[in-house]
Amino acid sequence: MKRLIGIDFGTTNSVLARLKADGSVSTTVYPVGERQVDVFRTVLAFWNEERHGRRSLRHAAGPYAVESYLDDPTESRLIMSMKTYLAQRSFTRTNIFGKVFTLEDMVSLFLEGLTKGETSGAHVVAGRPVRFAGELADDDFGEERLRASFLQAGFGSIDVALEPEAAGYRFARTLAAPATVLVGDFGGGTSDFSVMRFDPHGAARVAPLGYAGIGIAGDTFDYRIIDKVVSPLLGKGDVYTVMGKDLPVPPDYFTGFARWHRLSLMRAPRTLRAIEEVAAASAHPERLRMLIRLIEDELGYQLYQTVSAVKAELSAHETAVLRFAHGDLAIEREISRHEFEGWIAEDLRRMAATVDQALANARIRVDEIDRVFLTGGTSFVPAVRALFESRFGPEKVSGGGEFVSVAEGLALIGRDRTR
Repeated sequence: MKRLIGIDFGTTNSVLARLKADGSVSTTVYPVGERQVDVFRTVLAFWNEERHGRRSLRHAAGPYAVESYLDDPTESRLIMSMKTYLAQRSFTRTNIFGKVFTLEDMVSLFLEGLTKGETSGAHVVAGRPVRFAGELADDDFGEERLRASFLQAGFGSIDVALEPEAAGYRFARTLAAPATVLVGDFGGGTSDFSVMRFDPHGAARVAPLGYAGIGIAGDTFDYRIIDKVVSPLLGKGDVYTVMGKDLPVPPDYFTGFARWHRLSLMRAPRTLRAIEEVAAASAHPERLRMLIRLIEDELGYQLYQTVSAVKAELSAHETAVLRFAHGDLAIEREISRHEFEGWIAEDLRRMAATVDQALANARIRVDEIDRVFLTGGTSFVPAVRALFESRFGPEKVSGGGEFVSVAEGLALIGRDRTR
């Protein structure tokens, strides 16, 4: 039987599921220290290494990339959130330690690490969001580059399926009777909603009815915390003086910084010089100089980890403390769940509007939805779950396999499509 693999290539994490001979699926696990994990961080690390008197460019993927980067962050380059750029025509290539890589080059290198190089001859079903991230995203272009990246990684053939449809496939195994289901798939960069009709006994077990998606998800919620708690300590909202006139510190410094995967793009000498010039004329130069230090020391990943942990804690508790220290910067700030929910209120409103759009596209009323299935890490956020429970009723809302359901569903889709 031809090897069949389902891959959920995510903004933050990726998962690989394999179809077994008996028709069931299993996710691949990776040894990381003393742990075994089935979620593979979507990152690449590059560094130069001396061998026999010559410098060679090395790389690692996933959790191994994180380990390599943290060993020597100043001499490494960390590439994050590659999926975010797939549908952006403005991003084509980048220079890493003197070598030019296209986006497809980097994604294919990551996929080789995810699959442990076992791609030859395999058929892969790759997931894609309903709407790719980015304000100017070209969805067809994004899928085209996704396919090219998988083929470059060495897969024998590739099929593509929508991520929420895949999550629905996995959920369908729990149904004993036909049902109309709303699936919410919350990733790092996008949130996708699908309305599907499931008939566990029918020939066509899954009938897609309507979709909608939005570029708001877990990374956006992290951004809100950084923007409200961290950025003001780094000069956001300050002023600087030019020819006797007070001007606001450029806000794009903090848009780029708070969105952690763009931090490395700010290391250009010209950008750092511009920030230093503003700092020298600002009311609080030490704040912007701390921003410079955080950029130079590549601390975006550590800050992201800290903020993500606080967000997770707020899902289980009413308060959490954000602690982050580096040099002269020391943050210790208690955040309440109520406060956090205020920061993400507009994001939740836009999510709710996107759910309405999915229902409208499917020509389905709220009362015609039999079940709601939520998957992805952001589905744990109480305010997100409450959005669905208040609209559809808590008895209809369920979850499960929040991090692996899409990959397993993709493998199941491949099983049915290749029969």
